[in-house]
Amino acid sequence: MSASLGEKRADFRCGFVTLIGRPNTGKSTLMNRLIGQKIAITSHKPQTTRTQIRTICTDDEAQVIFIDTPGVHIAKNKLGKYMVSVARGALKDIDVCLLMTDPDGIGDEVEQDLLRRLAGLSIPVLVIVNKADLYPVQKIADIVTRCREEAPFAEVFTVSALKGEGTDALFSRIKHLLPYGEALYEEDDVTDQPLRDIVAEIVREKALRLLTDEVPHGIAVQVEKMRERRTGAGEEITDIDASIICEKETHKGIVIGKGARMLKKIGQTAREDIEKLMQGRVNLQLFVKVRRDWRDDDRKLKELGYKK
Repeated sequence: MSASLGEKRADFRCGFVTLIGRPNTGKSTLMNRLIGQKIAITSHKPQTTRTQIRTICTDDEAQVIFIDTPGVHIAKNKLGKYMVSVARGALKDIDVCLLMTDPDGIGDEVEQDLLRRLAGLSIPVLVIVNKADLYPVQKIADIVTRCREEAPFAEVFTVSALKGEGTDALFSRIKHLLPYGEALYEEDDVTDQPLRDIVAEIVREKALRLLTDEVPHGIAVQVEKMRERRTGAGEEITDIDASIICEKETHKGIVIGKGARMLKKIGQTAREDIEKLMQGRVNLQLFVKVRRDWRDDDRKLKELGYKK
């Protein structure tokens, strides 16, 4: 039996684990894999994650509280600076740090800076070489050797977050490194994110996957309304109004698409995931608004939740 909130067990572990790394190394995919369900959005486009996302995985041995972070990169606007600040801030008050990398990234300037920062931590650091299934065995072996040379303070694991290869051994090691302590969340809790935020992220994920490379970095999603109601037939339904925010009028046209087909497709695919999440019917209405250069505007960033 896993420990419930407030229950004390001498053999139970509980702690915080931060995932950090460059964009597109698979941090969110790994976190979703380890907790056994999808909470963080994913896409092949870099900088998909913009804020800290906290998820909880509880079993009979431990409660692991994962903190997913935005990809650390060389920021080109105020949103980028905010994201990097969020990622680096997640290195405080944690018990284990996972540095995500892949076979093409260990020599990257940003990653070298991260390694220098992590070397000064007094907690266990695990370097996770992701996408191991996509490269020859010898290349992975060479990368592991280099990781051990570059980060002698860390343990090195190879995984395929997408396929789940190596993740069981990794999760076992993470649990073993946590301090003993009672659970901080209920056994069935999987995230402390507000439902509105999760819904907004689902809509943004679908837009990221469906839109051209030109648009996604310049969009945000804001849930304007979320209200439950009962139909005349007695069926419960949740009405959700959400706005896709873009920076330019030309981008607005792309998001809407000819005959509003793109907007309808984003809405349809998002609604399917939201209904699975909420286990009920959803009436999702999407709108598109232009807020020029919002990524470099402090007031607009704060309105969209991207300011501390």
